[in-house]
Amino acid sequence: MQEKVEAALAKIRPSLQADGGDVELVEVTDGGIVKVRLTGACKGCPMSQMTLKNGIERILMQSVPGVKAVEAV
Repeated sequence: MQEKVEAALAKIRPSLQADGGDVELVEVTDGGIVKVRLTGACKGCPMSQMTLKNGIERILMQSVPGVKAVEAV
């Protein structure tokens, strides 16, 4: 599942990088929780939680069966 998550993040990454941010995969747990680290402009952005839940989490859950949630670490 980790490879599928990486592939999905690669599709999301250009949008984040266009705004000066990025996302890196930290861990995929056995329970389907994807842990990511927001970097660059995303790290301190007040909208980062919305980006995480409405963007990254939604896309990962649609693209990768078994993903239950996405958390920032």
